[in-house]
Amino acid sequence: MIRIALAACLAIAAAWPARAAVEIQEVTSPGGITAWLVEEHSIPFTALEIRFKGGASLEAPGKRGAINLMTWMLEEGSGEMDSQAFAAAQEALAAKFDFDIGNDTLSVSAKFLTEIRDASVDLLKTALTDPTFPAEAMERVRAQALARIRSDATDPEEIAWDAFDRAAFGDHPYGSDKVGTLESVAALTRDDLFDAHDRVLTKDHLYVSAVGDITPEELGALLDTLLGELPDEGASYPPMAELGIEGGVNIVPFDTPQSVAVFGHAGIRRDDPDFFAAFVLNQILGGGDLSSRLFTEVREKRGLTYGVYTYLADWDYAKLLMGQVQSANDKVAEAISVIRDEWAKVAETGVTAEELEDAKTYLTGAYPLRFDGNGRIARILVGMQLSDLPIDYIETRNDKVEAVTLEDVKRVAARLMRPEDLHFTVVGQPVGLEATN
Repeated sequence: MIRIALAACLAIAAAWPARAAVEIQEVTSPGGITAWLVEEHSIPFTALEIRFKGGASLEAPGKRGAINLMTWMLEEGSGEMDSQAFAAAQEALAAKFDFDIGNDTLSVSAKFLTEIRDASVDLLKTALTDPTFPAEAMERVRAQALARIRSDATDPEEIAWDAFDRAAFGDHPYGSDKVGTLESVAALTRDDLFDAHDRVLTKDHLYVSAVGDITPEELGALLDTLLGELPDEGASYPPMAELGIEGGVNIVPFDTPQSVAVFGHAGIRRDDPDFFAAFVLNQILGGGDLSSRLFTEVREKRGLTYGVYTYLADWDYAKLLMGQVQSANDKVAEAISVIRDEWAKVAETGVTAEELEDAKTYLTGAYPLRFDGNGRIARILVGMQLSDLPIDYIETRNDKVEAVTLEDVKRVAARLMRPEDLHFTVVGQPVGLEATN
């Protein structure tokens, strides 16, 4: 019955009208843990988002893949429960827990009904604070990680991203896959997982948000119960990555009918005064919209690809302007040439007034659609904290987009777009394309 009730609440939350009027409160628990809260008492349901900053970038030297494996193991046994007992307890409560790992954060998402909030929090606490990493489960999960690594080694897209990252970031954590290598994962021990846990799941790396049927006082008590026993300090954050790529082309030969090209160069910081102009510029250039310049020039006019996109990579330890295109081996050279030409045109002349207005209309109109449920709002709130954005950012964000002028975009285009620095990593058997790196 509880499971049916939670499913109903999730369906109702997902069906709520899109909204951007979000009243955020900052809550500090009696034990000193801070979180952002949006109260929503119309249904008895709460979404909780927890982030541990640093993620897989807090790896110990020589232990690549340990934090990833540890994250995958958090539901595989804790306290006196093995993986089956933990799964049965979660099923009985109809609580939803998700654990995910990236290079910048370890993410924990929880959804639970108000009537089983305390029991859900107690169960989640065992996973976060008292994992046992049982040997049998570890071998099973290790096998899954090794299978993932082998699979990625046959995927042209994964190969392209891995090769770009190695060239761009070298020995920095960004330079290798968070899952690890066959050798590093095979060598990991249970002690390595306990060490990985103590490196990242700590209060000094902690960011929290909650949305739903919970008061500030209730959230404060929940925070101390759930997170109060975590260690105070974990591993130090890594330094900023030094970008090691130069303009040109690197080719990774691979037997496939289509080549995958990952491209990019240095980007712009989130706190840069020109960031919003760069954000609008990227939307016009290749931000995923079917009307972007690259989509129009590479696909619509020339039929060289099914899709091409760019984005501002605002990672914690590197800022890039990135993109990807996939094209037949005999067409990828032309696709790359067109991308370079468009890069240079934007750098030289900026954009048109019509392009600017269309981009701003899209970006401001799409923004409220993100706020369509407790879980998505909670993720936005914790992301704002991680990016050090002010608590009123949701109210002012569209104004910042609207304030971007043609002169702003032209200035930032001349500053940001550097066709001579554009680096392409191409995986496939490209025809008529020569490697320069």
